[in-house]
Amino acid sequence: MIIKKFTAKTEKEAVELAKKELGDGVVVMNVKDVKAKGFFAFLKSPMTEVTVALEEESERYTAAVSAINNVIASSQTKVEEPVKSTPVIAEETVKKENSAIEEKLDSLQYLLEQQLQKPEEGKDDKEDGEKKEETEIDKFMKLLHNTMLENEVDEQYAQDILDEIAQVNKPNMPFDYALANIYQKMILKFGMPSCITPADKGIKMVFFLGPTGVGKTTTIAKIASIFRVDQKKKVALLTADTYRIAAAEQLRTYANILEVPFRIIYTVEEIEKAMEDFRDYDYILVDTAGHSHQNSTQKESMNNFIHSVDDKAQKEVYLVLSATTKYRDLISIADAYKEMTDFKLIFTKLDETTTLGNLLNLRLYTNAELSYVTYGQNVPDDIEEFNPQSTVKQLLGGKH
Repeated sequence: MIIKKFTAKTEKEAVELAKKELGDGVVVMNVKDVKAKGFFAFLKSPMTEVTVALEEESERYTAAVSAINNVIASSQTKVEEPVKSTPVIAEETVKKENSAIEEKLDSLQYLLEQQLQKPEEGKDDKEDGEKKEETEIDKFMKLLHNTMLENEVDEQYAQDILDEIAQVNKPNMPFDYALANIYQKMILKFGMPSCITPADKGIKMVFFLGPTGVGKTTTIAKIASIFRVDQKKKVALLTADTYRIAAAEQLRTYANILEVPFRIIYTVEEIEKAMEDFRDYDYILVDTAGHSHQNSTQKESMNNFIHSVDDKAQKEVYLVLSATTKYRDLISIADAYKEMTDFKLIFTKLDETTTLGNLLNLRLYTNAELSYVTYGQNVPDDIEEFNPQSTVKQLLGGKH
């Protein structure tokens, strides 16, 4: 496989350059405008860059080129119906589709490279007349299965997804249809993000749980900044983390910067007092001790704090986890906190890992909704609502 870029004044001229060098068999994968570089760049006209591919050895994957090249469009068509009823979802989808060309190129290039690296299967078994011949769609599904495993999707979940798709697949089904089905299925399994919303009346109490070292306090500061600066809401910060002085002081510093109230709470009565004092506020965000999830005494204390506001105010609970944590440990953590309360999921440190399989794994294991993801230490930046479209793209081989 030869993949090259050609630049000219127009797309037609760039394609002609590609054909002149590589022949008429080139496949156009991506077209984009590029700006001139250099000190006098502003004096130069924009150019058009065309990326093309040429199959050197066989035409085995010609169908795959067409399939993956159209996957975003095909997938979007299939996802349209679930999102039409929710304007926010539709708006998010439109925003992400603006970069569809670059996404197609990433996915196409990755999947083609993977296909070409895999040896042809079954050659040594041709003498065995009883062996069933593997179809091209079977090979394509196996490729997607391996890609999900490489992205650390749990093997059972990956197989379940493919088994569901296999029920509607046919031997001669186009690759783009199969891939669009999987893309849609995985987006629906993730669901849309469920983030913090205002209370119907009065204050909203928001508790943040999680083990030590996942970036819980920084995440709270980011969310508080969004509410205070961007949305002009009234916010108060509390911490029940009386075990780590540094954590409390860190949150106090953020509170001072944002000019919002801050308190350290030691008892249930102090939470109730804070609710009374800040009854005219929109949100009270509560940081909890980042202790080991195996410490039963601290778990009981946290449980009392969380349920002390029941029947007194609306509340939401978020379990903050690192995307770099091993899946087995994530299961243990989730099980421990599930004994206390229902929760939504926040994943941190996405910038410290190249695989996002655990987001899908824990979503399916806990059935808890995903909300926010973070990808750095910058406050108030480096946080956004979870995006199922871009996450599924990565899990199927695309690049972020």
